[in-house]
Parts: sequence; C-alpha cells; structure tokens
Amino acid sequence: MRKIFTLVVVLVALISGVSAQQDPQFSQNMFTKQIVNPGYAGSNDAICGTLLYRDQWDGFPGDPKTLLFSADAQIDEISGGVGLNIMSDQLGLQKQLDIKVGYAYRMALGDGKLGIGADIGFVQNSLTGVFLYNDPHDPSIPAQAGMPFSYSGTAPDFDFGVYYNTTDYYVGLSTTHLAASSIKYGNVTSSLAHHYYFMGGYKFPVSEMIELEPSTLIKSDASSTQLDINLRAIYNNTFWGGLSYRLQDAIVVMVGFQKDGFKVGYSYDLTTSDIKSYSRGSHEIMLSYCFKPTSKPKKITTHENVRTLGGKER
Repeated sequence: MRKIFTLVVVLVALISGVSAQQDPQFSQNMFTKQIVNPGYAGSNDAICGTLLYRDQWDGFPGDPKTLLFSADAQIDEISGGVGLNIMSDQLGLQKQLDIKVGYAYRMALGDGKLGIGADIGFVQNSLTGVFLYNDPHDPSIPAQAGMPFSYSGTAPDFDFGVYYNTTDYYVGLSTTHLAASSIKYGNVTSSLAHHYYFMGGYKFPVSEMIELEPSTLIKSDASSTQLDINLRAIYNNTFWGGLSYRLQDAIVVMVGFQKDGFKVGYSYDLTTSDIKSYSRGSHEIMLSYCFKPTSKPKKITTHENVRTLGGKER
C-alpha cells in the first residue's frame, strides 16, 4: 500500500505542472547525444540508427520505462546531416511521446567539424488508466477512484544545439523545449520546461590494445542540475566496460561489444538516492548500427573519333 501511495504522490506532482526536470535520463548517454543535441546529426559521416530501452527503478510500481529510436545521416548535397528522434516515456499512468526531425549544418573547423542544428516536432502527453486513490477536492485528479479515464493533448516542440567533434574528442551545448509549450489534457495542464545540456568526451590510448574514454553530461532546467561522469575502457576496439556516477542518484556499470559498425551495450544503475528502498535498480539495453554507403563507380564510356585514326577516346 505504501508503494502505491508513493507512486500516486509522484504522479500528482508530475502532472500538476510542478517545475522539475522532465526529459528522461539515459545512463549510456554517450550513445544518445542526438536526442538532446540536434547539432550532432551527421557527425559520424555515416547513416546511423540507435534503439534503446530503459527500465528505471525496477520493482517500483509504475516505474518509468523509456523506448528511444534515433537515426541520423550525413548528406553532402545539403552540407550537413538530418536526424529523426522518436521517444516514448511512460511513468505510471502518464505517457509522453516525442517525435522530431532536424537538420544540422556542418562545417570544417580546425581539426574537426562544427554542427549547428535545430529540430522541430511535437510532444503528446496522455493520461490513461484507473486511479486507486482519489481526493475529490484535488482538481488535478481527472476521474473518480475506480473509474477508467483517457485524456491526451499535443503541443509543438523545438530544440537547438551546437556540436563539435574530432577523431579524439567532442563537445556540445544545446537546449530543448524552446517553445516551453503547455499541454492540456482533460482538466490537467503540464508545461514543458527549458532544458540545457553540456556534453564532452575524450578518447586516448593507454596501450596498443586499450583506449580510455572519459565523458560527462550536465543537464539543467535552471532550477535543478544533474551531472553524469562516465569512464569507458575499450579493448581492441571491440569490447568495452565502464563506470558512471550520477550525482546523488546512482552508480552505473556498463558493458558492451562493437564490430563492423554494430554496437550493443547494457548498463545497470545501482540507485543511491532515497528511492533505493523501493527499487532494484535500473536496466538499459542499447543497439546501434552505422554504415557508410558505397559510392557508385563512375561509368566509363567510349566513342570513336576520326582524329585518332580509328582509336577510341574515353
């Protein structure tokens, strides 16, 4: 009973428009850069797709579950990259769907390339199910206890970001939810808060077989800030293992495998915050694939030319 009551309190706080961070968090954030920074699109000079599933606070009733699909491609004809993000995030009875498309103009700068990007799309919030507990005097509860309900609302959304990368390091700065839209569904209204992101990472060899890649991600909504510090060790450019620390939230263990453009990764969060009493930790699975299209060889044609006395010109 205590767990269910705690979940309802969390839900009411979330859907009542309280100023708080709303974007889902990912432990393998070094592989989910595009969802928070549209300037990233095309930075691999390839066509890439990433699928990620996160089950946060496993064992907690109504625990957050997030499914993300992200794809991007470099297109030389438009001097940049294009991106697509589709994300579904569910917490208890509330579900949020984000769909966005974007473009990043990319230019050579120093030893690397700078991407300046923006994306546009929409966010849909919905509330569906049955409330087990209900205060008839609370206007944020859209239905009586035990009665099924379903409400949804949609609003436009915009993001902007810059991203710079070389073969050895990357750095990015971005902001999401520029429109700060309000979404009304039923008698509930929630607002999308501006989020600000800073990311950076560096890869360097420590031996012929091992590379280390420290990285960080800072997320803020101007009222609270979250910091992730990551370290991966990559062996023979094939296997990796790593640790992360999310400030006042979790210690993360990561493992993965990569070959021929294919990556698969798994992470486990050991919760360190007060919610650890209700949770068995968080799980995250990531699949990614990148490839570079092969350029078609130029077709060679021949024709007769009388000036070459019957010879052929190409």
